[in-house]
Amino acid sequence: MGKLIPHSLRIAYLNLQRNGRRSLLSVLIVAVAVFALTSAGGFGLYTYDSLKESTARDTGHLTLSQPGFFEQDEEVPLSNGLADTDSIIKQLLINQSVRGVQPRIEFTGLVSNGTKSTIFVGSGVNDREFDMKGPFLDMREGKTLSNIQSPRYDATEPEVMLAVGLAKNLKVTIGDWVTLLTTTSDGALNAFDFKVRGVYSTGVPELDKRQLYLHIQSVQDLLASDKISTLSVFLYGSEQTAETKLWVEQQLNNMTLTQAVEVTPWEERAFFYTRVKDLYDRIFGIMGAVMALIIFVALFNTMTMSVTERTREIGTLSALGAYPKEIVSGFIYEAGLLALIGSIIGGVITLVTSLVLMIADVQMPPPPGRTDGYPLNIYFSVELLAYCSVGVMVICILAAWISARKGVNKPITEALVYV
Repeated sequence: MGKLIPHSLRIAYLNLQRNGRRSLLSVLIVAVAVFALTSAGGFGLYTYDSLKESTARDTGHLTLSQPGFFEQDEEVPLSNGLADTDSIIKQLLINQSVRGVQPRIEFTGLVSNGTKSTIFVGSGVNDREFDMKGPFLDMREGKTLSNIQSPRYDATEPEVMLAVGLAKNLKVTIGDWVTLLTTTSDGALNAFDFKVRGVYSTGVPELDKRQLYLHIQSVQDLLASDKISTLSVFLYGSEQTAETKLWVEQQLNNMTLTQAVEVTPWEERAFFYTRVKDLYDRIFGIMGAVMALIIFVALFNTMTMSVTERTREIGTLSALGAYPKEIVSGFIYEAGLLALIGSIIGGVITLVTSLVLMIADVQMPPPPGRTDGYPLNIYFSVELLAYCSVGVMVICILAAWISARKGVNKPITEALVYV
């Protein structure tokens, strides 16, 4: 049996050389199809990974909040906030998978440059928040918020970071002062002055017109409350989310807390990610079906022509005692060999394209609702190539089997005199 398979493959290879041009065309069709599927799939994997990473770095892999915090509006700021979170943070940092736990306050109000006022959507954070964002923070001018514990921090000059659209609308730049007016947790009005420390972009025009960052201590002073909105738990890898979520819930159940705490994984807050993934999955599914149909038609045509040209040969083999399944298996080997060679070539082209795009700076245009483009990259996935190769192999074998069965079913006398 060990010698039979290599011999059969050798015979199949020699048979393919009978009409080299047709065989080459079939190989190229398979190669192009495999390249199209693996490159499109690789682009999808890159997009999924980038969106996953940007979402997790923005919201945290896990978010701790009061139950229903994201489904209902607060009557006054921090009415649904968390209190006494220091003990929770200390307990969560025990886990080696936890990279950091960042408190955050979400609030709204009016921001003014002295002559013009507009609505803002603010986030109270600490300086470590921007380390967690990493390359997904697009600073346009200035610097991120200072470490409030640093001796160089001037408490008389509280800092603010403005989104680029908001800074442009207010006509302020680094070093200018703005006034923030908002409602405290008791329902009163309060206003503080802040010095512009930096200008950044979210990449979303509507957010750039409204968003700003403050030190969390400044927000608590502004809102006259020591509560926070949420705790964001950052991990070293998104694959640790599910396991860590269970661990966090166990720790919370073992702690004596004055209020219930809900743990929300990043997937449940990643609306843009899930919609893009659903869209791409459907596009790639349709594309895969079209490619499968093209491969089937091309290989069916190739094998049908090959069977037709070799009708006398099939009749001679049948007359010499060859079983129909042995003749059919010969054509299946040929189709399998075409699929194998085409898959290897298609995979190599995808690998080379992936490496070239890593070196060349090819930018994609900004997606709808965004201001910035992003680099075009393709992940080379051995697993994806294997799936595509197996799928192509099955399609080619099916096409060969259907074509060959028609040829061997002819009577021997009719096949021998076929012209």
